[in-house]
Amino acid sequence: MLSGFKQFILRGNVVDMAVGVVVGAAFASVVGALTKGLLTPLIGALVKAPDFSGLTFTLNGSKFLYGEFLNALISFLLVAAAVYFFVVTPINALVARMRKAPAPADPTTKKCPECLSEIPIDARRCAHCAQPVAGKAA
Repeated sequence: MLSGFKQFILRGNVVDMAVGVVVGAAFASVVGALTKGLLTPLIGALVKAPDFSGLTFTLNGSKFLYGEFLNALISFLLVAAAVYFFVVTPINALVARMRKAPAPADPTTKKCPECLSEIPIDARRCAHCAQPVAGKAA
């Protein structure tokens, strides 16, 4: 029973996923600090409000914290933009650069110089007009 668990844990994709989660959490904390410490105050300075968390309204005794929602929305958009521009775009460029175009296939047919119909490359005579055809190049 424990050997099966050990085999499952040491499987490559489980370890890769665990590393991805840890790196993702660290990246999220860095982007969160960037958002909270630099970008949210910058956006707040532009709209004359240093922090959106104080924005609320009350309806029938219930307090709606739409400022918290705005902070979370801005944070989400900044994290998504950071992931796209600093992770997805460079990886796509790297993959595109490493991907090689497949070599073109060798031709299997050629054109008859007399009637211009397609004939097999090794043909010595055209099947359509019966004219003799030179070797492999036509």
